[in-house]
Amino acid sequence: MAAWLAAGAALAVARGALAEPAAPPAPVELPEVVVRGRLDQPVETVPVTASEGTVDGQDLQDLPLLRRGELLEAVPGMVVTQHSGDGKANQYFLRGFNLDHGTDFAFSVDGVPVNLPSHAHGQGYSDLNFLIPELVAGIDFKKGPFYPEVGDFSGAGAADIRLVDRLPEAIATVQAGRFGYARALVAGSPQVGPGRLLAAFTYDHTDGPWLLAEHASRMNGLLRYRWERGPDALTATASLSVAPDWRATDQIPLRAVADGTVPRFGAVDPTDGGSTARAGLSADWTRRAGAATTRVLVYGFAQRLNLFSDFTYFLDDPVNGDQFQQVDRRLVAGVHASRRWSSTWWGHAVENVAGVQLRNDDIPTSALNHTVGRRLLARQIDDRIDEASGGVYASNQVRWTSWLRSQVGLRGDVVAARVTSDTAANSGRASGGILSPKLGLVFGPWRRTQLYANAGAGFHSNDARGATISVDPATGLPEQRVPLLVRTKGAEAGIRTEALPGLTTTLALWIQDSDSELTFEGDTGDTSANGPTRKLGVEWTASYRPAPWLLLNADAALTRARYRTDQIGADGQPGRFIANAIPVVVTAAAVIETERGIFGGARLRYFGSQPLVEDDAVRQPAAAIVSLLAGARFGRWETSLEILNLFDAQTDDIAYFYASRLRDESAAVEDVHVHPAEPIQARASLTAHF
Repeated sequence: MAAWLAAGAALAVARGALAEPAAPPAPVELPEVVVRGRLDQPVETVPVTASEGTVDGQDLQDLPLLRRGELLEAVPGMVVTQHSGDGKANQYFLRGFNLDHGTDFAFSVDGVPVNLPSHAHGQGYSDLNFLIPELVAGIDFKKGPFYPEVGDFSGAGAADIRLVDRLPEAIATVQAGRFGYARALVAGSPQVGPGRLLAAFTYDHTDGPWLLAEHASRMNGLLRYRWERGPDALTATASLSVAPDWRATDQIPLRAVADGTVPRFGAVDPTDGGSTARAGLSADWTRRAGAATTRVLVYGFAQRLNLFSDFTYFLDDPVNGDQFQQVDRRLVAGVHASRRWSSTWWGHAVENVAGVQLRNDDIPTSALNHTVGRRLLARQIDDRIDEASGGVYASNQVRWTSWLRSQVGLRGDVVAARVTSDTAANSGRASGGILSPKLGLVFGPWRRTQLYANAGAGFHSNDARGATISVDPATGLPEQRVPLLVRTKGAEAGIRTEALPGLTTTLALWIQDSDSELTFEGDTGDTSANGPTRKLGVEWTASYRPAPWLLLNADAALTRARYRTDQIGADGQPGRFIANAIPVVVTAAAVIETERGIFGGARLRYFGSQPLVEDDAVRQPAAAIVSLLAGARFGRWETSLEILNLFDAQTDDIAYFYASRLRDESAAVEDVHVHPAEPIQARASLTAHF
């Protein structure tokens, strides 16, 4: 049904694009306002907030990266970490949100959504490991619930990762480094028929610094064909990513590290790990005719995850241990059709946007099993979920004077889900609808300076099983249901200026309320009832180009995140602090690109001490990591050296506080559990251009 709706919506928009309008108004161009993004690159559309921008892919190429997900740390204030093996999705933190794997931040690649609702491991699960970094053309980011075109999972913001359509030259790269790291890439974009074919393949392997070698291998492939004729452009893309098996070192208890039971890079359960795969197809058609642009994006992908984890060891089962298996299999199909057109109203330049988004997730298996050494002991949850969503949106932007511009938007969403559970009482249907108004005002420019004021509402969805649950699958006791859709509201005031030559800087003050932090816990199969929250903060960014070959960037984000009512933390004490809400994030980067072929970059990431329990009695220490990349090009050859964690900081990627029990312990122990940051390591690469 969703496929028919998607096809109908796409056809309707396409017909609208082809139809000749009656007496169209003469197109009037909006006055040009040149605005730079975080890495000094023009934003494609005129921004309506101080906290949106773009990052150019070339600058990303010159920065050191430990993992693919760290591409998103180009979004000011975002922290990307890992608490387990490299085969699974990263952890994300932004604006006082512990985003887990993507609960309140909408990720997409060329408009195709990445977040997965009702996922076996976590709501909004966003695995970006299928990306090939060399193909990233740029990242467009937006923070806050102020954008009509973005729907679910966008309470904290959204980022769209744009891929290139062609490469200037074919390339082949080999890379090797410490801890068994090896990588190979081959990519090219020859002319084929009337269009351009982009083909790329990578193979990656790492064992990591862990005493239990990860043996993590991944193969990523992409084929893209772009055809242009007159006002029309069509891009068809196929991608495949496979990580057949990896072993994971999950977070470990500090007490075991302190007494020498578990080394800092050791594991408690040596059989944790998993496998994953993703295959996708998409077709993106765009028509630019006069003052109007029509776009229809149709996509589909299949994704699976088989994950073994053990976070509490022998707490629940003193004999066999607490390892559990999570299995998620799904097919996703959707369409996004939109139309943007310019006109004049009573002599004022106007831009209108309207669109429709439809998506269906067919999840034949979402399972939670009790295992030991990856061997099945008992099935705890085995659900089938069908979840469909639809959204329509419209926005209107008017330039009232030379110094005043307004944008008004409205978005409407509906979500419907059917859960078929092996626990009959938890089967059922759930649905919800929500309207999200948006308003923005832009003042200026005055002396290359603009002021912004924004307010808006957004939402995130909860796991469908949390909205139909009646009893705890493990105990049979009654369980509290959660709403399918949860509203967020926010406001922001900001300034962006280029008054000083070569320097672009922004300052934003923001506040955001979430009606509820109720979530379905995929690790346990039940719900946790967290209260409403309020988050507020200030963000500053600066981009300075003192010379054509040097770009300097810095940003700082200060956040205060609290529950609005007392909550009982993992230590049993009441409080209003939000666990893992990072209050201070500072990043800085320098990028060098000379005409003589010398290039490189340095990057600093600092995040401040954060609460691990609601009464703030336990905190994770602050952490700072510096990484460096340097390289040179000689004709058709290019070589580079990355040094990651340059000063070998003994810090942690992430920390949690909860109760666990080791094999030789007689009772549960409340403790901090950490996943250490990887130590200093070097990676050398050689690339041929042909």
